[in-house]
Amino acid sequence: MSHFPFETQRALFPILSRKTQLSSCSQSALATPVSDAITRYMASWSEKGMDWGGWAVVLDQAKAEFARLIGADAADIAVMSCVSDLASSVGNCLSFDAQRDGIVLGEIDFPSLGHVWLAQKARGASVQFVQSDAGGEIALDDYARVINDRTRLVSVSQVSYSNGFKQDIAAIAQLARAHGALLFVDAYQSAGAMQIDVVRDGIDMLVCGAQKYLLGCPGIAFMYVRRDLAEQLKPVNTGWFGRVNPFAFDIRTLDYAQGARRFDTGTPPYINGAAACAGMAILNTLDMAQVEAHIEHLSTVTLREAARHGLPITSPLDPRRKGSNTAIRVNDSASVERRMADAGFIVSARGAVIRIAPHFYNTEQDVAGAVAALARIV
Repeated sequence: MSHFPFETQRALFPILSRKTQLSSCSQSALATPVSDAITRYMASWSEKGMDWGGWAVVLDQAKAEFARLIGADAADIAVMSCVSDLASSVGNCLSFDAQRDGIVLGEIDFPSLGHVWLAQKARGASVQFVQSDAGGEIALDDYARVINDRTRLVSVSQVSYSNGFKQDIAAIAQLARAHGALLFVDAYQSAGAMQIDVVRDGIDMLVCGAQKYLLGCPGIAFMYVRRDLAEQLKPVNTGWFGRVNPFAFDIRTLDYAQGARRFDTGTPPYINGAAACAGMAILNTLDMAQVEAHIEHLSTVTLREAARHGLPITSPLDPRRKGSNTAIRVNDSASVERRMADAGFIVSARGAVIRIAPHFYNTEQDVAGAVAALARIV
């Protein structure tokens, strides 16, 4: 049994004294600083009636926390309510013509992104899906066969929501760049659980919602846009916070703020931003290399225990090729999820699998106990 490096931080998550929460691929455990941030927001509303200035400061802090997690600058971060909104905004900025009309994405991506890009067919886009193999993985050569000089955008999930397969973002970025295409990364299943450097890896745009490994709640999502790229884009779905000076209240002028802020729209979800800011602030006190190594170790333990109990694993069997999520095939996953919760283990059903997805605050005993309970139930 290895040393557990996050004992102090584990105490920030009260539910872990009563239950074993391993559902970070869907919703992480609630930390006391996050609930405190929501309480502070409610107190400011209750005591002051409104505190737009204070709420805006916290949202700016949330942008800065997200930027720090991915190696970016706060000026390169935009906020909307969900990743689908952000992706749609990007799609509506792009032009598609006979020379450059292709959108490429893997069929292992979350369906929302497929729907967003397919909606661009009405604007002239040609959408191509890169098929996965029988194990739910996509090889780099499979992308190379599909990406060409007509490709406008390559959309990639860094870690698959279904089986946890981890993709080589830097290598796919090189492929896209060689053909003059943009790279759009969905980091919903990776940000907060592994090291990310958007500059090092040549990422043009990266999106992530708050409620999974970022330790926040639903209702807010963040997008990084490379600075020089942002200056070339003019979002069609826009709002007053996307203006150079929102408080000019100039109804006749459509200008665009510098950097990613041009993607901001109307009044943002401030209370969600407060929760997200507090969650990411916890992560930014940690060594993300240590977090990533610990989660990879927990993957090793989960895979070993699942194999020992004879459970059918649909995730990559090499922990280096996967994120936190280990997917195990079951019958009636929704029922199994409920029975696991009754036994004190919070896991996530998705399609035909149960996903065991630990975060840094989980231990070897957490994942081993969950796998043993799952084996008893199924």
